[in-house]
Amino acid sequence: MKVACVVCEAEITLPSGAVVGELLICPDCGTELEIVSLDPPTVEEAPQVEEDWGE
Repeated sequence: MKVACVVCEAEITLPSGAVVGELLICPDCGTELEIVSLDPPTVEEAPQVEEDWGE
């Protein structure tokens, strides 16, 4: 299965056995992407993890 990077539109091949929630790195622009659907294959930019500093 292939998807397009949402940032640079590069074609990315999903690994076999990919699951929703899995993170990928775009080989062209380096953006971290999250698989949000497998049917049809869809990715979005992964949310940035914010440090809560114990709050």
